[in-house]
Amino acid sequence: MEYQSKYNRFPTVTVPGAKKENVWVGYQGIMEQLKKYTGKTIVIDCYPGVRDQEVLTAIKELLHPDTVIESIDAFYEEDELTDRMKSHLTDDRVFGVMYYGKVSDFMNPEKTKDLRKKAEESTGTTVVYGFGASLLCKGDVLVYADLARWEIQLRYRSHELGNYKCSNYEEDILRKYKRAFFIEWRIADKHKRTLYNDIDYLLDTNEKDHPKMITGDDFRLGLKQAVSQPFRIVPYFDPGVWGGQWMKKYCNLDPSAKNYAWSFDGVPEENSLLLDVAGTIVEIPSVNVIFTHPRELLGEKVFARFGAEFPIRFDFLDTIEGQALSLQVHPNRDYIQQLCGMTYTQDESYYILEAKEGASVYLGIKEGVNPEEMIDALADGQKGIPFDAEKFVNRWPAKKHDHFLIPAGTVHCSAPGCMVLEISATPYIFTFKLWDWGRVGLDGIPRPIHLEHGKHNIRFDRTTGWVKENLVSPVTVLHDGDDYVCEKTGLHEYEFIETRRYSFADSVEITTPGSVLMANLVDGDEILIESADDSFEPFEVHYAETFIIPEQLKKVRFVSKNGSDVKVLVANVRV
Repeated sequence: MEYQSKYNRFPTVTVPGAKKENVWVGYQGIMEQLKKYTGKTIVIDCYPGVRDQEVLTAIKELLHPDTVIESIDAFYEEDELTDRMKSHLTDDRVFGVMYYGKVSDFMNPEKTKDLRKKAEESTGTTVVYGFGASLLCKGDVLVYADLARWEIQLRYRSHELGNYKCSNYEEDILRKYKRAFFIEWRIADKHKRTLYNDIDYLLDTNEKDHPKMITGDDFRLGLKQAVSQPFRIVPYFDPGVWGGQWMKKYCNLDPSAKNYAWSFDGVPEENSLLLDVAGTIVEIPSVNVIFTHPRELLGEKVFARFGAEFPIRFDFLDTIEGQALSLQVHPNRDYIQQLCGMTYTQDESYYILEAKEGASVYLGIKEGVNPEEMIDALADGQKGIPFDAEKFVNRWPAKKHDHFLIPAGTVHCSAPGCMVLEISATPYIFTFKLWDWGRVGLDGIPRPIHLEHGKHNIRFDRTTGWVKENLVSPVTVLHDGDDYVCEKTGLHEYEFIETRRYSFADSVEITTPGSVLMANLVDGDEILIESADDSFEPFEVHYAETFIIPEQLKKVRFVSKNGSDVKVLVANVRV
């Protein structure tokens, strides 16, 4: 029979006790609700990237306020904003420096003072609107307009959106993304974290001309519910020059699309969370869960080490009937600290979900390679002379359920024929491409090569013998009984993530070892996750779905739903 995927692209968390009368869909209904505050000051704070003119038009045409104050007028003008960001933007197309300041750093003190005075002296119905609006006025009611980072990126790509208060709509998407990633999202998230307890209404602005608003109480209750049960975040998928065909079939994607190269199926700082609020689906960034409930989600030990950051990342890389990824290396921790101000680096691994005959992975340097010769050959690759990867880099056969470990500094990439579940530390943007097989991106522009950075991070001592012993599918059996098999499959001792694979046909009890768990059903149709203390309803997981077990649950049970053999790969932070 033809395979029928059950992969759920739109998983939800149900907000308990939510009522339909506390959900407003469309601007007409939303503004009618806000009319309850006629004669008062309504503050609508926003994440940068919201369609400001769309919201402002609705406010003016449907709410009819006496005064509208826009926070964007408090910010420096475009050229000065860019100049103040210059040292963190850098001239590099991809890499900037993390900014750890605050929103007010980019607001003109005199203009800010004037707008605050205007808000204080205004009479009648006043709306203070925009990014950082609550820094101008506390007001009588606070609405927060939120949206997903992926949606922001799509708006960048379509040239609908430039960076905040910028006219760079047509600029290179990588440069727009860099400015957001290193600066705008940092200050926006820091600001949003100060507002969670005060938000009276949450406004979902992801869909054009179709906003949804819920109460702040239901918003906070949804976040609390997420960490009270296993949950999934919303995956997104994207094509690429090397993309394959596997995800189309197994992830319920458009079969007519040319390819899908990668997916974020487990990156809470990038993905969204869908809240089912009395039957209305509201999309919010899943990072809200991390910011509001870091201890319950991560565990005290992980929170003490990383703060309110989710340090584990699961994503998909599809080269089945596709091409090889770029040959690449990730920076060591000291290098990325000095270059970008990051506190940890992108150690990772490739877990092979599926592999075609002849599939392989490039990993580590061959014995006897001369570093200068390899660097010179890579430099020639940028001049149009093809780089002979197999002269310098090991190529290992890959089959289903192999696990290749890739600590930072190890040259690597997936060759064609692999469906990879990539398990790694979270800072995913920090990849130094060394060779891209002479390709250009889907936009027709050569993809950036970072040889100058990469050559300082390649571990030329990680040669064939060491790689074979340390990085190619090392498996330690921890339990082998009639009930289940548990195997430690990684990661390397240089990496802070540990992975274990559970194989069973009935059930197995799982504990959270002081750390949040991120997991994927890597074999079998479906499982149920059951509570050890009846604190949540059984949670269904299908093949290839990534899910999160908050640390505060302590103990759960994985159950094979139909009694067939299944495998679950579970990752946690070593604590």
